[in-house]
Amino acid sequence: MSLRLILSLSILLILVAAATTTEEEDIVDFLKRATGALEAAYHQAFGEGISLSGQQLLDCDRAFGNAGCKGGLPSQAFAYVKHNGGIATKDNYASVAEERACKFRPEDLSVNVLDSVTAGSEDELKHAVGLVRPVTVTFAVPHDFLYYKEGVFTDSSCDLFTNRTGHAGLVVGYGVENSIPYWLVKNSWGSDWGENGYFKIERGKNMCGIESCASYPLVA
Repeated sequence: MSLRLILSLSILLILVAAATTTEEEDIVDFLKRATGALEAAYHQAFGEGISLSGQQLLDCDRAFGNAGCKGGLPSQAFAYVKHNGGIATKDNYASVAEERACKFRPEDLSVNVLDSVTAGSEDELKHAVGLVRPVTVTFAVPHDFLYYKEGVFTDSSCDLFTNRTGHAGLVVGYGVENSIPYWLVKNSWGSDWGENGYFKIERGKNMCGIESCASYPLVA
């Protein structure tokens, strides 16, 4: 088997960020993808690791279209952080793994979003992942995906669900396996699922809508 993998320049940053998200394993996946992208962007910009509060997003960003424990989009979380003037660290806004009233204090804000960049096509997504940083995406989850183990996932039934992209992931690289181009994506179901918590999904066909809602933050 010939395997060619082009990793994002910041994949190591994602490994750093992933190590800081264990407290929120039981909170909805879009929060982990949003905070993971923000942490990676901060590390890339300033050379330091940081652990940001998914709990603040859970409690405070409903006005931007997200729905707390019922889910949301990382791009809407980025919009909230930009409007709010920042997001706190976990030390300053601790996780309680349930939704509650918004309790952020302006003096606790640590990282701000200058802008959120949308990758609106396959080429833009490929450029962002290869040359900028990992990119948050949302995609539909067909039944067979739940039992993914390895290889490049492809499912023709996904064509029926490209407008129902409710599950979030983080694209960290891309490559070709057995002549099939793929995206390499970090999922949120733990390291026992898939390939150590990651999966490959066919690239170039907007499989399961994965290329329809891709974005990454610029931070300060």
